Amino acid sequence: MPPLKLALCGYGLVGQRHVSAARHVDGVVVRHVIEPTAAGRAAAEQAGLACYHDLDSLMAATKVDGLVIATPTSLHREQTLAALQHGCPVLVEKPIATTSDEARAIVSAVKNSGVPVLVGHHRRHNPLIQKARQMIDEGLVGDIRAVQATCWFYKPDHYFDTAPWRKERGAGPVSVNLVHDVDLIRHLCGEVESVSARAAPSRRGFANEDVAAAVLTLTNGAIATISVSDSTVAPWSWEMTSGEYPIYPRTDQSCYLIGGSRGALSLPDLRLWRHDGEQPDWWTPISAVAGGYVTSDPLVNQIRHFRDVIQGFVDPLVSAEEGLRSLRAVEAIQMSAEKNGLPIPVASVKATVQRAS
Repeated sequence: MPPLKLALCGYGLVGQRHVSAARHVDGVVVRHVIEPTAAGRAAAEQAGLACYHDLDSLMAATKVDGLVIATPTSLHREQTLAALQHGCPVLVEKPIATTSDEARAIVSAVKNSGVPVLVGHHRRHNPLIQKARQMIDEGLVGDIRAVQATCWFYKPDHYFDTAPWRKERGAGPVSVNLVHDVDLIRHLCGEVESVSARAAPSRRGFANEDVAAAVLTLTNGAIATISVSDSTVAPWSWEMTSGEYPIYPRTDQSCYLIGGSRGALSLPDLRLWRHDGEQPDWWTPISAVAGGYVTSDPLVNQIRHFRDVIQGFVDPLVSAEEGLRSLRAVEAIQMSAEKNGLPIPVASVKATVQRAS
């Protein structure tokens, strides 16, 4: 059977990682790139990839079996809908769209076309997260009561200068980075019911925030606290602790703490803390054991999963509907921050966005 032909939309840093990941997956090849910029086209052509200005020109030239979209978020809706109109399955980077209204348009198009969309919340494809989900499902933590997530790091000035869109409203760390952490809270700990958040304007003078924090109330009664900053020197972020992407220096710290009625789990070190004896008791000794798992690259796993989705063997692990739910929670955080911490029910985001449109 010939390999599936995947095309890439957007040959930036993330797009290049997808191309690299695909080289490690049997049964897929990436030979075509949609890239309108001169610099991106030059880099793609140097890598031996055929370049096109848009999806229509690509589809007119050749048939592809799937499209990976790794462009700025503001383009996700238009490009995903165009691919679905061509009957082409899509792997779209997170967040699925700029607003939940745009994401709902994608969800509707998936339902109407029957063409699958996989959203690129790649951390769910990490064996570490899969092991953590297994431990939680087995009841080792008990009923989850408290969650803490930290997402602090310092992005250098050239990160923004090379891609000026990163300085704009809606491209701050809440939507670009925190969406990953919110998605994992949903995946591991429960659905988000309401949020209360605060944010501060960028000290570099950008149009977005550079620090934000939120309290999330989950439908199971647990409370999660989460904070993000891309202007803070710190070792506490998924990028710096998980070893997922070698360009980031790795620390031995944790960035997620999940506390329950029977134990507590820290990630990414996957240490389960429990008291001695049958019943938890703060006067009895407490110790930790580390869960075991086999490491593998989540981006490679995600491309392998996308291959299986295209072939109809499995449903998307992170569907368009799942991408919408994570985006709605992030949008609620942004809305609450704009209203100085006013609690925002996630279920109200749809009505709020529709009234504003």
